[in-house]
Amino acid sequence: MNNISLLEAKNLRKVYYNGNKQLEVLKGVNLSIDKGKFVAIVGPSGAGKSTLLHILGGLDTPTQGEVIFAQKNIYGLSDEELSRIRNERIGFVFQFYHLLSEFTVLENVSMPALISCQLSVVSCQLKNEALRLLEQVGLTQRATHFPSQLSGGEQQRVAIARALINKPGLLLCDEPTGNLDSKTSDELIALVKKINLENQMTVVLVTHNAELAKTAQIVYHLRDGVLVN
Repeated sequence: MNNISLLEAKNLRKVYYNGNKQLEVLKGVNLSIDKGKFVAIVGPSGAGKSTLLHILGGLDTPTQGEVIFAQKNIYGLSDEELSRIRNERIGFVFQFYHLLSEFTVLENVSMPALISCQLSVVSCQLKNEALRLLEQVGLTQRATHFPSQLSGGEQQRVAIARALINKPGLLLCDEPTGNLDSKTSDELIALVKKINLENQMTVVLVTHNAELAKTAQIVYHLRDGVLVN
């Protein structure tokens, strides 16, 4: 059976301008990721890993190049179409959890589905799906808690559950263990790997931690603005 490419980057360049000065962070990145793969991108701080991930996920615009997701060039779409893809088909997990402090864990997990209206037609259906995801990440007992009542590791697990609520085909993780101790980091990556295997969900993880990256099936290194396998 032929592998199916879910995500492609074609000659991505990203240049930042400051007056007459320019900083070229990405210098022609090419990448092809098959459906269901777990890919890690490694590089030191400031190498452009987060910039690349944000461009792959439609959060930032490349200076040049294309991103093909599910056979569509996402930067050729309207803002409305791109927003819909980001919300419904791509899950994001960041180093800083970005949970909404005034909402409970259950409400935080449900939020993307409420925005997209995918599951909100039946409120009990949405609640049951959010509870199922909280069970998957081991936080059923924390459903009515607020983010301030959770540890860093628990908050990141909530962020993962939130990223999965719309059943995306792609999960993008930007230094997801950057604020966690080594034991919690290992547990979190084991959870991401389990989700990848059980759901056949494509995962792209960016990290500065080479040891952490070894858990992935494929590892790329971002060096001098280009990817090296």
